[in-house]
Amino acid sequence: MPTPPLRVVVAPDKFKGTLTGAEAAAAIADGVRRVVPDAVVTTVPLADGGEGTVDAVLASGGRERVVRVPGPDGRPVSARFALTRGTAVLEAAQACGLQLLTPTAQTAVTAHSVGVGELVRAALAAGATRVVVGLGGVASTDGGAGMASALGARLLDSSGARLPPGGGALADLAEVNLELLQEVVARATFVAATDVTNPLLGPDGAAAVYAPQKGAGPEQVAQLERGLTRWADLVEASFGNRTRDVPGAGAAGGLGWGLTTLLGAEVRPGADLVMELLGVEQALARADLVVTGEGRMDRQTTFGKGPVALARAAKARGVPVLAIAGAVEDEVRHLDVFAGLWSLVDTMGEDAALHDAGRALTETTATAVRALLR
Repeated sequence: MPTPPLRVVVAPDKFKGTLTGAEAAAAIADGVRRVVPDAVVTTVPLADGGEGTVDAVLASGGRERVVRVPGPDGRPVSARFALTRGTAVLEAAQACGLQLLTPTAQTAVTAHSVGVGELVRAALAAGATRVVVGLGGVASTDGGAGMASALGARLLDSSGARLPPGGGALADLAEVNLELLQEVVARATFVAATDVTNPLLGPDGAAAVYAPQKGAGPEQVAQLERGLTRWADLVEASFGNRTRDVPGAGAAGGLGWGLTTLLGAEVRPGADLVMELLGVEQALARADLVVTGEGRMDRQTTFGKGPVALARAAKARGVPVLAIAGAVEDEVRHLDVFAGLWSLVDTMGEDAALHDAGRALTETTATAVRALLR
């Protein structure tokens, strides 16, 4: 009786700066086939809810939508989202990402999340009944106030005038009207994808921890903290519950809080959510081997990012997992979820890992698979 072909699931995250998730998956698949030419290979590019999440869903068959929205400084930008089976998947950073401006002390207090709200509107108009927002990498620290404004909320100062956008203006907030926003968000359910557990306020909050990365000095951090506090005080009084300390509230400049409090979003670990969206569990049920990886496997990887979350799911099914990364730090080498852990830098050299990453990944994969099957 003939031996059935080896069934391999290839599911890497992006190799940041060198390969997208889809490019990495193709390179790994080539390496598998060099050793096992008749292998049945299923490629499922991963993401962790941040950059690359939309690409991963599109690669799995989602439909792309592109819209023009206000960027974090008001200038129009193009942002994409993916539609799959009634779910829209978008990345906050495409609308208000730090990469969309040159961060300064001024932009730290004026950057806003209006574009995220416009993206949500576009997703609802496209027929989505569930909206997943990947958090991280944003320029704003406005607690989702800009997003709320784009969805119909009215934020007024003591004279009854609309507040200008940006977290710095929130300290002057006197009145919030959420009626129109609540009508809009009643049309769908929402999910916030993040691995960040920071609260909204305080020394571990959105302003104190993340605003300095966005150009804020001590004066701007204090201004943003005052604004977020005022925003939270008024909104939480309106809803009658305190949500500022929910883990993840401080994600993406407080967008985590805005999504959970204003839109009723469920907070989910990004990697687990993306695997669910991509049908990874179903793929694992038919797999004999899994090959995963990302650009750098370090201490952050150990907190359940894509490759580790995948490896844990595969191990629970008794499926061995090979992990291949551009570089591997010592903190990862103790993990017992991998049948093998390989580094392009160690195997092929730093120059190849950086400047010929596709070939290096294919050849390292072939070496790793050959060693495992010996």
